[in-house]
Amino acid sequence: MNLENAVSHRIFKLAAESAEELGQPVYVVGGFVRDFLLERDHKKDIDFVTVGSGIDFAKAFHAKLRGASKISVFKRFGTAMFRWEGMDLEFVGARKESYSPDSRKPSVENGTIEDDQKRRDFTINALAISLNHKNYGDLVDPFDGLGDLEKRIIRTPLEPDVTYSDDPLRMMRAVRFAAQLNFEIEEKSFQSIQNNAQRIEIVSNERVMEEFQKILMTEKPSIGLKLLDETGLMGIILPELTALKGIEEIEGQTHKDNFYHTLEVVDNIAPHTSDVWLRWAALLHDIGKAPTKKYDDKSGWTFHSHEFVGSKMAFKLFKRLKLPLGAPLKYVQKIIKLSSRPIALIDENVTDAALRRLLFEAGEDFDDLITLCKADITTKNEKKQQRFKKNFGLVEQKIKEVEERDKVRNFQPPVSGEEIMQSFGLKPCKEVGIIKSAIKEAILEGEIENNHDSALKYMFELGKKLYLTPKLKEK
Repeated sequence: MNLENAVSHRIFKLAAESAEELGQPVYVVGGFVRDFLLERDHKKDIDFVTVGSGIDFAKAFHAKLRGASKISVFKRFGTAMFRWEGMDLEFVGARKESYSPDSRKPSVENGTIEDDQKRRDFTINALAISLNHKNYGDLVDPFDGLGDLEKRIIRTPLEPDVTYSDDPLRMMRAVRFAAQLNFEIEEKSFQSIQNNAQRIEIVSNERVMEEFQKILMTEKPSIGLKLLDETGLMGIILPELTALKGIEEIEGQTHKDNFYHTLEVVDNIAPHTSDVWLRWAALLHDIGKAPTKKYDDKSGWTFHSHEFVGSKMAFKLFKRLKLPLGAPLKYVQKIIKLSSRPIALIDENVTDAALRRLLFEAGEDFDDLITLCKADITTKNEKKQQRFKKNFGLVEQKIKEVEERDKVRNFQPPVSGEEIMQSFGLKPCKEVGIIKSAIKEAILEGEIENNHDSALKYMFELGKKLYLTPKLKEK
């Protein structure tokens, strides 16, 4: 099969020139070829394999291009890369690899193009196109990757036990490609992942999370998340999530399967956000239900304080998985902790104070919180679903009215701690905190307006109750 139309861009012609000058055969391989054949976006990343030194080839090729970024060379791995006209170009010499059982870092030696294709993770990623004069544009496909593209399956070039045991991260990649491309994992390969799942533990959490987050960011995340569960990988990576599986029954009363409910929530939220941390919040919003689940004769099944417990669990989970412990963690914890609060505000008799308090606590993340709450509606009863959505719409309208009137989203008390200290001649002390906190509460409860004059007047009234002497003239 000739794919000369795939490599008609002048970048490939220049690569062919460089190869001929060096006397090193060169091929474009991997994702570019796969995505061209699938008619997906394929021009962002291009991988070149040369039979010889990848670094020498990259340098010779780089010299032919105007406006290319500085070349990055990785001597230890025999690779090089640079950017040109919005494309990431990577170069490697064809190689053989062998692995030791306790590491995914291979020992490497020079090899042929077929040796290099054998070391690829999947047949659909081992496809190559020749850029050599004698067979320019020919597809090089020793493992029938083209057939697997047509069958829409993920299969390994070698025996799957060899491929996955050598580099267990490939198990995550199999799931990721199945989820991204809507392919199936070939049966032998699927069984091999189940058999080798425990070996994922030798892979760094950073690399595992890199693949996991790509799965989480797919159009329908439940496809990949279910595969992670069915292969046994999810229980190793995120046991807090698989702990939600199952339905218990006592005295005829059951609860929903919170694992599959969670997958529905993540699918529901996916069309409405490309923010990976909001998707994480959706994924983890119910993890506190496993440790808080209880049954009693009066209430049936309960999950009291599961939001608070879940937000605490998120810290340990992020720390273990080497996810960022700064702003992303705080955001996810906040969304989890507040995830049930809007439901209580559906009541027609809800007070403005309750609305102000939620708006204050959610701050700039209020809209994301409502997005999650809407995604959390997974009932299959159409009337119930419409009623819940209508109710959340009413809450949003109420919140909008309160915010326009009281301006409490992200508000800071109009009187600062410094002004309190100056007004009463104080140094930092507990009284300053008491006054500042009381002003905030009074505004949230609607006792005073959210402006400086009202707050200052209230401050002096509090000062009198605390036997403080004003140092500035009372306004």
